[in-house]
Amino acid sequence: MTVTVPTAAEQKPAARRTRGRTSINLVVGGVLFGVIVAVAVLSLFALPYEPSDTTGGRLQPPSGEHWAGTDRLGRDLFTQLMIGARLAMLTGLGSVAIAAVVGVVVGLVAATAGRWIDDALSSLLDIAIAFPTLLLAMLVVAWRGASLDSAILAIGLAGSAVIARLTRVTASRVLAQEFVKASRTSGTGTLRLIRLHVLPNVWPTLIVPLALQFGGAVVAEASLSYVGLGSPPPNASWGRMLQEAQSTVLVAPSAAILPGLLLVATIIGVNLLADGLRDVADPAGRSIR
Repeated sequence: MTVTVPTAAEQKPAARRTRGRTSINLVVGGVLFGVIVAVAVLSLFALPYEPSDTTGGRLQPPSGEHWAGTDRLGRDLFTQLMIGARLAMLTGLGSVAIAAVVGVVVGLVAATAGRWIDDALSSLLDIAIAFPTLLLAMLVVAWRGASLDSAILAIGLAGSAVIARLTRVTASRVLAQEFVKASRTSGTGTLRLIRLHVLPNVWPTLIVPLALQFGGAVVAEASLSYVGLGSPPPNASWGRMLQEAQSTVLVAPSAAILPGLLLVATIIGVNLLADGLRDVADPAGRSIR
């Protein structure tokens, strides 16, 4: 069988197309996600109206005074959307931080401990990964009570199993390298090995999964809020806004459409950024796909 190897001239157009797709993903994802982040940051310093202000009139259409209209209680929808962006960013950042810390610690323990501990942790991780994320989050929130902190903790713990499994696999591969074995033979301790050799090789592998988990955390928080297990009033969550607007969607469609659009834009932006990061890290894999 004859294997045809592409020439350098044939590889250049494919490489340019790969870089072009990567640039588009990063730019579009960065713009979408950047707008949501900017709105979230702006909500910390300036809001059009007070969140509890109900003087705008019920279910008013968009106007110069209320850019997105008002909800069924007379609150300004644009204000609610800005607060929802803030809660989404807090949920994403907080849950990803928890998933990263817990997942990396558990994964490193499994990779560096003895066989019995590794097998036990691996079995627990398999069970946690197989368990539905949203259901696990619901159980934690029901146990601690509905609040933003509970939602962040629940979503972070639910996502930590995937990070732990990936950390364990990557760390085990690094520890099996000859230069690590030589360093261990020379007397380097386990903690120093982790700091010098394992962590620098683990973090690049975790960037894309953590970025994807950010988007999943935003969806999970919206889902919890939709069923009444998220951040309670007066905090405005996009999920609760969707739940409150479903009974008046025909009268005031903007109250249901706008939170959904922002939620979709956030997820698309995060996924495009993650896809762009994946292409940068492994351009050959993108050209194969």
